[in-house]
Amino acid sequence: MKNRTPELAALLADPGRQLPARADLNLLRTFLAVYRSGSFTAAAPQLGLSQPTVTAQIRTLEQQTGRELFTRLPRGVEPTPPAHELAGQVAGPLDALAALEGGGPLSGQTAPVHLAGPSELLCVRVLPALAPLVAEGLELRVTQGLTEPLLEELRGGRHDLVIATRRPRGRALESAPLADEEYVLVASPAWARRVAAHPEAGDLCAALRDVPLVTYAEDLPIARRYWRNVFGKQLTARAAVTVPNLYAVLSAVNAGAGYSVLPHSLCQEYLDTGRLARLHAPEEPPLNTLFLVQRPGADANPDVLRVRERLSAAARGW
Repeated sequence: MKNRTPELAALLADPGRQLPARADLNLLRTFLAVYRSGSFTAAAPQLGLSQPTVTAQIRTLEQQTGRELFTRLPRGVEPTPPAHELAGQVAGPLDALAALEGGGPLSGQTAPVHLAGPSELLCVRVLPALAPLVAEGLELRVTQGLTEPLLEELRGGRHDLVIATRRPRGRALESAPLADEEYVLVASPAWARRVAAHPEAGDLCAALRDVPLVTYAEDLPIARRYWRNVFGKQLTARAAVTVPNLYAVLSAVNAGAGYSVLPHSLCQEYLDTGRLARLHAPEEPPLNTLFLVQRPGADANPDVLRVRERLSAAARGW
């Protein structure tokens, strides 16, 4: 077999491993792509192969190893215990070989770090935290979006790191808690005074019935969670204003359109300067844990490690 690193050659020659003695390097590459993407279909374009070819190569490797490597699911595949063991054996050597072939980190160069996450968090917290690394020469490519699509793109190899609003399912993606995001109930000072003067001011939920609600989605996900966790009841209000994103919510509320529930990181400056008022200060505010999710093999680029370490350090003060 050509193009082996010493580590890979030793791995394939070790009779104690579960690999066959003449394992095909292409089969192992296909296996690793499927393992990391969680799907034959997602792995195919990464490899420049058709989906049936990927399926056939995995079947061949399963025959050679005598082990089922993936459980077929309605959407994608789930690695079996032997697949996790095999990935642990081959990932490092294959990543090292890919870096050598592509002129990557091991040849003295680093590639741009592809980072993705919620747009508001990226602008308010993440990019300021990474600015010193950019000044030192880091190349950064940033994408904003919702967690589910970004994680799918991560599995497909599009991103190196994703800041997710939930922990990814399964064990194929490495993730670690990054920070807890607090949510706050806010309005303009003028609306806050009207709520405080309301005849039912002792019942905040009742006092807010006449105040317009601003949200970024018709199903009111953040506000509904706040009402459920803090007040122990369902939110019955309808949105008066629906806008595309949380930045637009902040802008509308700051202009006096009504009230909303926002991440503290997004509106902290407005609260500190008095442009917004906090309507409620519960003893245990709702929190949402953010996770930093890394594409398998991404740490072959040392700049990915630098970004991860800088974000982890910065997040302690968020």
